[in-house]
Amino acid sequence: MSTQLKSETDKNFVGLRHIYKTFNLGSVNEVVLFTDFNLEIEKNQFVSVVGSNGSGKTTILNLLCGSIPVDSGSVFVNGREIGKLKEHERSRFIGRVFQDPSKGTCPELTILENMALADNKGSSFGLQLGVNKRRIDYYRTQLELLKLGLEDKLDLKVSSLSGGQRQALALLICTMTPLDLLILDEHTAALDPRSSETVMELTEHLVREKQLTTLMVTHNLKFAVNYGDRLIMMHRGNIVLDAGPEEKSSLQIRDLTEKFNEISIEDGN
Repeated sequence: MSTQLKSETDKNFVGLRHIYKTFNLGSVNEVVLFTDFNLEIEKNQFVSVVGSNGSGKTTILNLLCGSIPVDSGSVFVNGREIGKLKEHERSRFIGRVFQDPSKGTCPELTILENMALADNKGSSFGLQLGVNKRRIDYYRTQLELLKLGLEDKLDLKVSSLSGGQRQALALLICTMTPLDLLILDEHTAALDPRSSETVMELTEHLVREKQLTTLMVTHNLKFAVNYGDRLIMMHRGNIVLDAGPEEKSSLQIRDLTEKFNEISIEDGN
């Protein structure tokens, strides 16, 4: 794995540089997770991240989004240092889809109202002004991408949708406005197998069509292998596997399980 970092003048990357992060500092539960940790993602790259609980994969997402601060180090999006920006400021150019489908939509609003809110992201319009009837045909066209029949149910409350439908809608509205980074936080983990496959197929389509730089954390090794063009495995705050497009194309699920077993043996488990 290459550890060479890009030049400060290169604007086409997302990443973490020289990150130090300790949890519960000074307590009996102190955990040093990252020590001079580095990760860089090329523009338009779709990266899958796997790892056991506590490996650091979700912390990477939280540091990028600003949900938690770094102890020291730098956070970059498109080559711009964003470490001083608050979480809501970063949300203007970072989209995040969570594991819980209810976190990505407003359940008491209709599909139309949810899409209008997403369409007006970053503006100061109220909801009434935000529902632009001239955009309804566009919303229907976008919903057709889901292949769930929702394009004819714009007035339906989101609370009445299934988990898979809500997650597909959350993914769609998250990507309606331009993004510098899309973060997928185990976004299929709460879905049944069929819905998971549907959402992943939609994910692949949207990422490629909109050329989104994407970081996906998942426990589903099949999805990690089959989707994206780079695969990273985390363990105790370190990258223990970093497979680029060529290497990833030949990876099998058994390769990942063997790596997990190897790590487990090294840890004495």
